[in-house]
Amino acid sequence: MNRKMAIGFLVLYFGLGTALVSAAEAMDQAKAANPMMDPAMMEKMKQLGSPGEQHKVLDTLAGKWKHTMKWWMAPDAPPEESSGNSEKTWILGGRYLKDETKGQAMGQPFEGLGLTGYDNVKGEYTYVWLDNMSTGIMSSTSQYDPATQTFSEKGSFSCPVTGEKNKTFRAVTKIIDNDHFTYTMYSTGMQKDGSPEFKSMEIMYTRVQ
Repeated sequence: MNRKMAIGFLVLYFGLGTALVSAAEAMDQAKAANPMMDPAMMEKMKQLGSPGEQHKVLDTLAGKWKHTMKWWMAPDAPPEESSGNSEKTWILGGRYLKDETKGQAMGQPFEGLGLTGYDNVKGEYTYVWLDNMSTGIMSSTSQYDPATQTFSEKGSFSCPVTGEKNKTFRAVTKIIDNDHFTYTMYSTGMQKDGSPEFKSMEIMYTRVQ
């Protein structure tokens, strides 16, 4: 091997080694800039993005239901009463329970749509509701107590009755058995008698299918 060829091989060898080191460094930098490339991170994201044990709790509420409802416009007002039907079905791979409700309210046809899920990242149940009696979307979060089989919910909505932009409420969903559950809502805010809230809605559900 002559001198020129030896020098050429040395240049190629060291050049290739430098390129490999640079490529490895570039890959490390890419992983640092985009941690989603990390297999461990990808696995964690997969777990957090998949339905789990908390979603199975909601499975008790899936199905077709008939309901009777009472609601109060004020603590001393007589209740309005109505009835209707609800169908709760799983969507998006068991991540959200969709509620489609139809019935009567104030002598008019009533239609509503709700979505319930469990946020694995936040560690809480989330809920949104919209219907044909309002242009706002109600949103809330809740925690589940397996000992009492209740969801304790807090949220807010824009109220077309009072004009409040963020009227707060709390609610309790109580699972009685596989074929019955109740939903009770309490409107918060200081009342005339000094109490911090009053019961504004009560719904009794019975399974049809």
